[in-house]
Amino acid sequence: MRRLLSLLYESLLLAAVLMIGALPFVLVAHGIERTVARPLLQFYLLALAGAYFIWQWRRGGQTLAMKTWRLKLVTRDGGPLALRHVGVRYVMALAGTLLLGAGFFWALLDREGLFLHDRVAGTKVINDE
Repeated sequence: MRRLLSLLYESLLLAAVLMIGALPFVLVAHGIERTVARPLLQFYLLALAGAYFIWQWRRGGQTLAMKTWRLKLVTRDGGPLALRHVGVRYVMALAGTLLLGAGFFWALLDREGLFLHDRVAGTKVINDE
């Protein structure tokens, strides 16, 4: 339940980051043809979200939402996260989200309750109490 609430809070924080982050792109790309600007904006926003998550996870294993709900991301053996772990986790979480949340629903079937992106990346979310 805490992971679900953290995900909901995270979506609000991410929406704010993306809205604020989109402003410079919109100002710079004002005169660009829409058929070119739209895919560039989408790629830019995916990169911005990736930078946000990867930086937060590498910095301390927690985003603001994870800190609020006292959750922490660690490697499967409880060790510190490498760039490889968080990079793979972001890419797989993005893919699972694009597949209608299949990566998150995976946790309902996983014997350890891991999300698919955690299973692939070698990470897990723990209670940080």
